Amino acid sequence: MKHKARKRFGQNFLHDDNVISRIIGSINPSASEHVIEIGPGQGAITRPLLQRLDSLDVVELDRDLVAILEQLDTGGKLRIHQADALKYDFCRAAGTEKQIRIVGNLPYNISTPLLFHLFTQNCIMDMHFMLQREVVQRLAANPGNKQYGRLSVMAQYYCEVVPLFDIGPESFDPAPKVTSAFVRLTPRPGGQRTVKNISILKQLVSKAFHQRRKTLRNALSGIATIADMEAVGITPGSRAETVSVEDYVALANRLNENSG
Repeated sequence: MKHKARKRFGQNFLHDDNVISRIIGSINPSASEHVIEIGPGQGAITRPLLQRLDSLDVVELDRDLVAILEQLDTGGKLRIHQADALKYDFCRAAGTEKQIRIVGNLPYNISTPLLFHLFTQNCIMDMHFMLQREVVQRLAANPGNKQYGRLSVMAQYYCEVVPLFDIGPESFDPAPKVTSAFVRLTPRPGGQRTVKNISILKQLVSKAFHQRRKTLRNALSGIATIADMEAVGITPGSRAETVSVEDYVALANRLNENSG
């Protein structure tokens, strides 16, 4: 069954066997693990995963692709969920089982909101994603790097981020206009970088990077005082992209204490 990629779903189908092999090798799934694939498309990664796993869940929005995926399930191991991944409750799917592993070729047009949705799920062991290379660079960027921003801080608060390898446009059909990259995100154990109130951290980071050329003294005016910043070792005259994740967490925790 031939399927034409749909722009509104951000579809670019992987077809490069060498890349697929590297992806499966990086994930290295064990047969009994609970794996959920987001956006399986026409099954390029689904097929080799089914060969390695006792069962596999996939979340696919496009009804036409669901029909194609159903043809792959010759052994009754594939569970297909026709759903929007942005609204899907991954932990409910996990039930009382051990933690889940998530894999996917994420559509570029929803990758950032989907990542933020996944960051808050507490049932995930790790995530392996194909993303636009620029997004992976932002996820992994260190303070002082021009790519370092809100996504960097929040991703690294929740996860250890490890870029694995780049994937050229020629590996997809249709070929995107950008280079992709494969990345591993591993949620941090409880107790690491613990913030008392996540809403304060989100507000703080969003405000800091909203006008990133401003000094923090000005960017955080009305949220944090100079005394608050200096108390946790942040120079008020510095800019958002120079402040570490740990320092944002420390400032958020101070603001939370002050609010009490």
